[in-house]
Amino acid sequence: MRLFVGDDWAEQHHDVELMNASGRRLAKARLPEGVAGMTKLHAMIAEQLGEAAGEAEVVIGIETDRGPWVQALVAVGYTVLAVNPLQAARYRERLSVSGAKSDAADAHMLADMVRTDSHQLRTVAGDSAEAEAIKVVTRAHKTLIWERTRHAQRLRHALRDYFPAALEAFEDLAAADTLELLAKAPDPVSAAKLTIGQITAALKRARRRGVAGKAAAIQAALRTEHLGQSAAVTAAYAATVGSAVAVLAVLGEQIKALHGQVEDHFSHHPAAKIVLSQPGLGPVLGARVLAEFGDAEGRYVSAKARKNYAGTSPITRASGKKKVVLARYVHNDRLIDALDSQAFTALQASPGAHAYYDRLRAREVCHHAALRQVANRLVGILHGCLKTGTLYDEATAWPHHTQPLTA
Repeated sequence: MRLFVGDDWAEQHHDVELMNASGRRLAKARLPEGVAGMTKLHAMIAEQLGEAAGEAEVVIGIETDRGPWVQALVAVGYTVLAVNPLQAARYRERLSVSGAKSDAADAHMLADMVRTDSHQLRTVAGDSAEAEAIKVVTRAHKTLIWERTRHAQRLRHALRDYFPAALEAFEDLAAADTLELLAKAPDPVSAAKLTIGQITAALKRARRRGVAGKAAAIQAALRTEHLGQSAAVTAAYAATVGSAVAVLAVLGEQIKALHGQVEDHFSHHPAAKIVLSQPGLGPVLGARVLAEFGDAEGRYVSAKARKNYAGTSPITRASGKKKVVLARYVHNDRLIDALDSQAFTALQASPGAHAYYDRLRAREVCHHAALRQVANRLVGILHGCLKTGTLYDEATAWPHHTQPLTA
């Protein structure tokens, strides 16, 4: 016996519907988030299964693959299918063309979807606690880096409006010495009064090289005449810049702290040595790749499946005599970001990867497309190493690309 459950998750509750193999609704309810809701769900399922509970299979469709609710469902032994929200939206259009939508209707749709199309959906694979911990810290670390970039861009826009000399003086607005000097002198008048000694001290605390020359260049740039704003507007901008500088300073400190956490958690994972043996992957980038792929055994049945999930493999659109090969634009953004960085770094770390890239470029493949194909090959190589438990070997990985192209 099989029982199908649609679970539409909202902010504070779950709308669930139980359906049998013929598509008939057996029960529905709105359950609270947490232990009370999970207990009620178990009771609903047990009531429908009765004495057949020990032999029945419960298949649950839900639009997420993470969180304590999903982990509790997997731990009980239910078959949990993670439904991509885009898949759910397309399936909803099959059932109704009016555009109507409700949580209860979505629960019915998810139950019917796993009843008829479970073979097309991905089962939530149980990653180890170590991999889940790595995912938590790597995602938080990368999010803070993205936030720092956003705040630095906002700071750049503000400085351009009232203090353009600062943009000429400082190359990296998120650097420790830049933030210290901007906090001390956030407006053109006070910045022009900064002495060589003050600038030098900030550069030394940031462990810069060529301090004397850089200090002189910064002072000269800050004392250059530029178009500006009125005193009142400048004071207002200076106040906002002071806040932005404070936020960037805190972000920098927390990024360093999480960097250590990423390395510590990653170093304890059994697959860390295999991942680190791959060209272009260090402790942080390797941790991101491992976290986003997960470590559940059997999640990827082949290298092709791993490449498809990574988003590095192309898709083909063919109709009649027309055939087009395109890049995948629906993918895990965090994973593809890490793989792109790995591919770029691997061009210097791996002669085979560099030779493969050169051959692609010789065929007039653009840089980004060639880099994506290098990343695709590297994903396949990683899959093979993880499957066999072996470290990366340059000659085995690139048997036909060990020698770079000659001029």
